[in-house]
Amino acid sequence: MIENKYLNKLKELPEPVKQFGGLISITVLVILSFTILNIYWGGGDELIRKMKIEEERIEKEKKLNEVISNLPSGIVVFYDGSDHYKLSKEQYEAVCKITKLIPQRAIMAAHFLNYKAYELYTINGNKINDTFVKWDKDKNKCFAGYTVSGSNVGVNETANVSGEVLSFLSTGIDTRVYFIKNF
Repeated sequence: MIENKYLNKLKELPEPVKQFGGLISITVLVILSFTILNIYWGGGDELIRKMKIEEERIEKEKKLNEVISNLPSGIVVFYDGSDHYKLSKEQYEAVCKITKLIPQRAIMAAHFLNYKAYELYTINGNKINDTFVKWDKDKNKCFAGYTVSGSNVGVNETANVSGEVLSFLSTGIDTRVYFIKNF
């Protein structure tokens, strides 16, 4: 009975009041929903910290890409006595930090001094497990390397090849390791 009494009073309200009441209730429901979602999945300070780190990474990458785009196409080196373009120390470090590719040419050249790596590379169908190019702050040099294994062909052996990067190949779009000194 009491329910019918209140229900009848609501039905008797003018249409604009009913619509305004509906609008208010939907607004409260949306705000409440987002508040609950923010409590469970909102990042807050953590999200802001991650965004700042990502912005710094993007800015650093833009600067490195600018260095790369200013390099001439072809082989670039950091040492004297070469006919190729010589990098400054700053360029050498920047190129090392942005280079991610070790092409097959550099891998095959490094194999000449590591027969085990060459053998594993050949029997596993020229598959490389892992590669790296990294800057060593202590030595102020760039190092690159890779790992080959025979696990996919039933040989339980791996070989790691690494060494100093002596030259890079600049394509105008990216840079690649050109020669690894691994002796």
